[in-house]
Parts: sequence; C-alpha cells; structure tokens
Amino acid sequence: MARVALTCLAEPGNRAVWQLVQADGADATLERLLQGDIPESTLRAAVISRSTAGDPRRQAEAALRRGERLGARVVVPADPEWPTAVNTLATLEVEGGGRVNRDVRPPLCLWVRGGWPLDEAFARSVAVVGARAATNYGTHVTNDLAFGLAEREWTVVSGGAFGIDATAHRAALSAGGLTVAILACGVDRPYPMGNTAMFEQIADSGVLMSEWPPGAEPLRHRFLIRNRVIAAATAGTVIVEAAARSGAVQTMGRTIALNRRAMVVPGPVTSAMSVGCHELLRKHPEATVVTGLAHVLDEVGKIGEYLAEVPRGRDRPHDGLDEESALVLEAMPRRGTAGPQELAAKAGLGVRTVLRCLSFLELAGMVVRRSNGVALVRSPR
Repeated sequence: MARVALTCLAEPGNRAVWQLVQADGADATLERLLQGDIPESTLRAAVISRSTAGDPRRQAEAALRRGERLGARVVVPADPEWPTAVNTLATLEVEGGGRVNRDVRPPLCLWVRGGWPLDEAFARSVAVVGARAATNYGTHVTNDLAFGLAEREWTVVSGGAFGIDATAHRAALSAGGLTVAILACGVDRPYPMGNTAMFEQIADSGVLMSEWPPGAEPLRHRFLIRNRVIAAATAGTVIVEAAARSGAVQTMGRTIALNRRAMVVPGPVTSAMSVGCHELLRKHPEATVVTGLAHVLDEVGKIGEYLAEVPRGRDRPHDGLDEESALVLEAMPRRGTAGPQELAAKAGLGVRTVLRCLSFLELAGMVVRRSNGVALVRSPR
C-alpha cells in the first residue's frame, strides 16, 4: 500500500523517493513525505500539490480495490515474480537535462493483468519498438521478426502503440507466443483506444503491465518514463523504424546505457521513418545492424545457440576446386579443345600439374577428353 501511495505522490523513477525507500523502507518514506520532511524542492512541491487531491493512503486503498475488481495484481520487489532485470536501473545514468533523464530509478511497484509470472515472462524477452506512423516496409519487417521470435519461445515486449508496437504484439499473438505490453497509463485504460481488442487479447494470454495505478491517464511525459522499463526488462531492443524525434530512439538510448543488446533495422535512406534508425547507427557503435530474425537471435541468444548464416550467392560447380584446378579450368577455351602444354602456358603451371588437374576435372564431370585435346563439358540449358 505504501509503495502504491508513493506512486500517487511522485512519478515512477523519482530518484529521491527511490533512495529514501532503499534507505528507510516504503512505510517510513511515505510518513516522511506526508510530514513535509523533504529536502528536494521539486519533490516537495509535487507532494504538496498532489496531496490536495486527497490522502494518498486512501487513494492507494481505492486503487487496490479497483485493481482487485479488475483482476489486476500489484507486484513489488519482495515478490518471487519480480523481474530482477529492472533493478539495473539503480545505476543508470543518462546524458541530457530534465527530470526524465535524471529520474530513471527502478519501479517501486508494478500493476499486472495476466496470468504469467513476470520473472518467467521476461526470462527470454526481446523488445520490438518503432514508429507509430509505420510504413508497409516497417510493418512487414516487424511481423516477420515478432512472429519468428514468438515461435522460438521468446517473449515479444512493446508499448502497445499504433504502428510497429501493435504489429509486434499481433504477430506474437498470431504465432501463439507470449507478448507483454508495458503501458504508460493504468492497466484498465487501454491507450490508444483503437487497440482495445488487442489489449484484451494480451491480458488473456500474455501480460499487461504498468507502473501507474488503475485509472491513471496516458500523459505525454509518462511514455518517456515508461521507456526505461522496456529497455531494462528485456535482453535487447530492436528498433524497426523511427523518425528523427521519436520515443523509440529514447528507448534505444537507455538500452545502450544499460549495456543491453541494441539492434537497429536499416531502412531506405529516402524514408523519414528511418532517419532515427540511421542516426543511431552513426552515433552509437554499440548498436548492431539487423536485417532479419537470424541476426536478432544471434544477438540475444546464448553463445552458439543461434548462428546466423553468412549471406552468399548460389553455389557454383567450381566453388570446391583447389586453386590450381581452378586456374586450369579458367584457362580452358569456351569452345573447341586445348592440349596440356597450351593450358600450362595459359595457367602458368607445370605440365605435370596440369595433367593431374585435368584428371580431377574429368572425374568431376567438368571436362571431357577428345582425340585432339580436352574440352569443357557443356552444361544443359
């Protein structure tokens, strides 16, 4: 109750509140804030203004009752299912001003709808994020990635928005896999409303999760606060499309700062929806280009678990030849025949070497002996 009440007094991730809870516990911190013993001026102002809406204890009790009616539960760090990966936010330091870049500490509690324990849901998880105004290219790539990850029993995590997020969730659901939507509002307030049916599907077979109590509004700054949890809870993040100013780019910044796998799908250089992706690749050598499922699995899997094949052209008959045999084959005339001495001169090899190579090439079915020399075997059209 105390942790829920603290979330009513200050936005999640607040550095000062988290430090007080770590030092004195949630109950003592709540008492201290309500008594006005707050050294930080911005936090003091927030507590005073929010306290005017009512006793935070009463608000917390009402939120817990509302969550119980909804079928939502509150998970705190002492619970066995707490996703311990988010605890790495305790040491996260992000460049840039503003409270969003300063207040990046771990959640005090998590509201959850769905039957999966959080520790199991996030044990093998990959975040797939990107633009709301996704292109056909972006949705095609996202669908392939998320469907393939879900098929291989990786949890697909995203933020529930239109575009790339929704495509990732739906692809995972279509594959019969597990998906988690981390929201910037209450788990009873689907946002955007157009994705309501999708959120209900996720609640039935996956997980809806939020740091804010039921009824909380999806305010703009809350999406930026939420993004740090997406980055911290997963093994890595794939960004498929992102404009120059995009929340998905901010998520990747936190992914890189946390030393998680940062994966970027390149796009057409003429597409405004890939500008953010390309800037990430230019500015952050830690970010890796991925062009398909095999590359993503290669990044997030255990060493040797997945090995992405190196792209190459179609196999040709002479690919397996040794260097000398390849030289003899190259010296063969396209039409007609040639003798060993002529081939030796053209290939720059000794006659004995050429004779040995011709025997090998004949066995391989690449040349045939004629009465007046050796000729290439014609490939059937």
